[in-house]
Amino acid sequence: MTTFQKTFRLNNDTTIPAVGFGTYLISQEDAKNAVRAAILNGYRHIDTAEVYENEEAVGAGIREGIEEASLTRGDIFVTTKLWPGHAAWGQQLKNEEQTIASFDASLERLGLDYVDLYLIHSPHGGPERLSQWRGLRELKRLGKARSIGVSNFSEKHLQEIKGTGVLMPEANQIELHPWSQKPGLIAYMKENGIAPIAYSSLAPLSTWRVEPGQDSAKTAEMKVSDGQLKSMAEKYGVTEAQLLLRWGVQNGYAVLPKSLNVDRMRQNIDLGGFTIDEEDLVAMRAMDRGDGLAWSIGDPTRVD
Repeated sequence: MTTFQKTFRLNNDTTIPAVGFGTYLISQEDAKNAVRAAILNGYRHIDTAEVYENEEAVGAGIREGIEEASLTRGDIFVTTKLWPGHAAWGQQLKNEEQTIASFDASLERLGLDYVDLYLIHSPHGGPERLSQWRGLRELKRLGKARSIGVSNFSEKHLQEIKGTGVLMPEANQIELHPWSQKPGLIAYMKENGIAPIAYSSLAPLSTWRVEPGQDSAKTAEMKVSDGQLKSMAEKYGVTEAQLLLRWGVQNGYAVLPKSLNVDRMRQNIDLGGFTIDEEDLVAMRAMDRGDGLAWSIGDPTRVD
């Protein structure tokens, strides 16, 4: 196995590993061992969120992984996210003060002194989005978050922040894969120095989210493979997952694969031995179907 350790720059002081370990849908019971195993197998970015309800176990796994791998805290890049509230679900929208309090609670659950990246998880905060962004700016000023950003924000949501004349997000974590490429949003982010971080990179696979309780917007028709990705992967002697992850990295996106299977963990970070050629990149660009599939309620970049 070759551990892929490319990084992308977020700001003058911070780079993000090109391949991180995602923890969405990993239970509190499984997260500690999964994160520990990920670190021992070369991952240096761990991604979690308040709403995943696994921060305590993720933090424990980070500490155990650091100790067993003889690393320091500075060797591991940690991301967590603010859940902004969602009025349609009867939740209160968090203001600036509540945003800071939510961060402090996440930090305590993680058992860390700081995080490397703190994100607003979605634009569902509506009228409180700018208050939440002020909270993140304050957390960065205090040194509690080395970099700050958003997740699932559209160009409209990013323009809302830009219109205030303040610091723009340093990253936007969005669903990105050949079926959901968001070229207009990616172009706007590039123009404004906002780094793309891709989640659900493996959504086109027939094996993606097939377990009970793993809801998505993927239809039964979409779950039937046409064999195109399989043929491409065979050409390079890699798995379909490796092909999709390499596609993200070649496009300049940090990616966040997740697996509880150690062999697949190793495969997912072993991306340095091949490069997708231009012919296949063109074919993959033609696979774009528009909106993402990860949220059963619809792609959150469409939120007003």
